[in-house]
Amino acid sequence: MVSRARLKSILTGLALYAMAAAIVGYFGVNAYTGKYGLNARQELDQEIIALTSELAQLKRERARSEQRVSLLRTERIDPDMLDERARFQLDYANPHDLIRMIPAK
Repeated sequence: MVSRARLKSILTGLALYAMAAAIVGYFGVNAYTGKYGLNARQELDQEIIALTSELAQLKRERARSEQRVSLLRTERIDPDMLDERARFQLDYANPHDLIRMIPAK
């Protein structure tokens, strides 16, 4: 009888340690692979880098566009820019211009 009680206390202790190890393991795995884990953080960092470079490219593109628009303002119209826009909108070409035709696919 004494050995049975001792066996029961040993098994109970082992079961508690096993459950504690399982819980710690569960949280450890989720800390690494979960939605907010280490892997997700690395993916978010890569996405931040990609979006930052895209933002820088879009800012450069916007600055170029704003510079082109500023050339068309009524206060100081650039004659070359005005000529370019007029030719584009009217589909006009000067007889001395070189025109490259791109065939339709």
